[in-house]
Amino acid sequence: EAKVGIDFFPLTVNYQEKTHAAGKIPGGFFKREGKSSEKEVLVSRLIDRPIRPLFSDGFFNETQLVCTVHSYDERYNTDILALIGASAALAISGVPYLDIVSASRVGYINDEFVLNPSTKDLEKSKLDLIVAGTESSVMMVESEAKLLTEQQMLEAVKFGHEGFKPVIGLIKELVEEVGKPIWGMSEVFPQELKDHIKEVAENDIIKAFDIKVKQDRYTALDIIAKAMQEKFTDEEPYDEMQVAAALADLKSEVLRNKTLTEKKRIDGRNLDQVRDIACEVGLFKNTHGSALFTRGETQALVSTTLGTAQDGQVIDDLEGEYKERFLLNYLFPPYSVGEALPLRPPSRREIGHGKLAWRALKGVFPGKEFPYTIRVVSEITESNGSSSMATVCGASMSMMNAGVPITAPVAGIAMGLVKEKDEFVILSDIVADEDHLGDMDFKVAGTTEGVTALQMDIKVAGITLEIMEKALEQAKAGRIHILEQMTKAIDSVHDVSNNAPVIVSFQINKDKIKDVIGPGGKVIRDICETTGAKIDINDDGTISVAAVGKDKLDAAVKRVKEIAIDPKVGDIFNGTVVKLLDAGAFVNFIGTKDGFVHISEISHDRIKSVDSVLSVGQKVKVKLIGYDRGKAKLTIKNAYNKKQKKDVDVTNDVAEEEEKPKNQEESKAEVVNNQNKSAENNSREGAKKWNNNSKSNKNNASEENDVKERKYFD
Repeated sequence: EAKVGIDFFPLTVNYQEKTHAAGKIPGGFFKREGKSSEKEVLVSRLIDRPIRPLFSDGFFNETQLVCTVHSYDERYNTDILALIGASAALAISGVPYLDIVSASRVGYINDEFVLNPSTKDLEKSKLDLIVAGTESSVMMVESEAKLLTEQQMLEAVKFGHEGFKPVIGLIKELVEEVGKPIWGMSEVFPQELKDHIKEVAENDIIKAFDIKVKQDRYTALDIIAKAMQEKFTDEEPYDEMQVAAALADLKSEVLRNKTLTEKKRIDGRNLDQVRDIACEVGLFKNTHGSALFTRGETQALVSTTLGTAQDGQVIDDLEGEYKERFLLNYLFPPYSVGEALPLRPPSRREIGHGKLAWRALKGVFPGKEFPYTIRVVSEITESNGSSSMATVCGASMSMMNAGVPITAPVAGIAMGLVKEKDEFVILSDIVADEDHLGDMDFKVAGTTEGVTALQMDIKVAGITLEIMEKALEQAKAGRIHILEQMTKAIDSVHDVSNNAPVIVSFQINKDKIKDVIGPGGKVIRDICETTGAKIDINDDGTISVAAVGKDKLDAAVKRVKEIAIDPKVGDIFNGTVVKLLDAGAFVNFIGTKDGFVHISEISHDRIKSVDSVLSVGQKVKVKLIGYDRGKAKLTIKNAYNKKQKKDVDVTNDVAEEEEKPKNQEESKAEVVNNQNKSAENNSREGAKKWNNNSKSNKNNASEENDVKERKYFD
């Protein structure tokens, strides 16, 4: 039954993944699937967008589509299959669905387009584009690209459209076999009602659309709507929904005629004119990076935070478990549009807009040479259209302010379309009313050199490649204009904030990993707790140490190296006597490593007893002379440059030796320390300036007893 008292189509699309489809058991205490994951929400939106415009006007019956993954092949993504399945189900259901939709994925590998590439192929592809539509028209495009040209993006859409046409033929065959009769539909409102409203209110609506300020314009339109409800529901046999629908249709007609005939927009701008832009960076003292991007009545306040590898988001889905180190959260609070509503978890729209901005910036994101986890949060403080593209612009500036070495700044712009028969106009930087009453919402993001993301939603049939090509060209001009304004606020990558952690990475022998971790994680936990640092260890022996502050970082690195170092015979160390025996003494000579000094190796002269020369806690210089069943053998008498004499106190002798030129081992340690200091200074001096589209990061390297160290900085 149709729902009463609503003026929208109540369609719900739910895409859900079952872990048994991949032969897995869900994690967690309850061992069952929970609320929808981010991926499930995104695929649900992907299915919703191309099919919603194809339902007949006035169809207000509550409709739900459930797409469930029951079997999963890791070689291919499930989203395209789910969209095709949803279209087929609608086609045979008998609901008033105007046309059949299909979809395909397009990759770009080795300068060639690839239809429906595998997941492995996508890893090396410069493009991940999904196109959906009918046999004659494209209805939806969503893509992530690595700086492809507008022409390449257009060719990809055309390639994908041709690729899915055979599937539509198969669905038509299915409809012929099992399809149900199409439901009958009643009119949304009588035509005479619209004619009556037009006579009374058209001039007032035209004047209202000349008001440039959004809230003032909405107030004027609300007054008109209230007057029409009072007039036609009291005096005539029409209900509120019919009056509201007829008035909405009239408003759309007025705005579209004004745009097509007068080439004039709501706020008086030219068709290709971008609203006034204001940019600012570094607003807050204690954030790692921040930016404020304002375009007309749309504003995004964006902050960037740098974290360690431990701060990455663990994602566990059908593809397996992995960690994402680039996070972008888009927030759309009620106050941004003048509403007072409860604050709830992120909506589907917020998740979708955040992912679009994420795709736009992913193409310029630095590689593993910049080892930080990066979280960007965009809060929309006011909105009148294109808030997702404001997020792209603000996030780009905020990341540069935080010292993230993106390869180039990225800007985004939303394009609109008004089309009647063969006549059309394309609008740059659309406002909310132009989005709502227009025929297309076309978002394009990229650099001066190419496109990084594209999202298109079309509400009418007949959008040709010619229209898309013109929209892309006009979008490029607008995007470059926006980038010029952004460059005035920040033209290069700034220094990494002093509040951000400094990260040092180095390699150790894989056999030493267990020693660094310790039994039950005791050793590594103690290092982290006592130094305040964070330590990550990979299976290949790569260790990353992160801390806020040089002292904490150096202390943690020193502790790890002392454990991981593999002393060589002949190396000399400053040690501490930890235990005395009749046969000799145990000396701690590096980290947690103890070695044994036999009584014969204490002095060149004969001594009566060990405790006559040594005492617990005494500092001595020792030399590694070998191993006995894995235990270190040390000497004191051969660790000095001069012959030990019976009446010379060992402690004083060590003090004298420390004033002398350092031995080879100490020299190595000093070189490493100096290089660490140099890398620390470089990391604080900041990320190098962005030059055109490319940026390279250099790493300092040093070697200490087979320990290779890399200090990451920009």
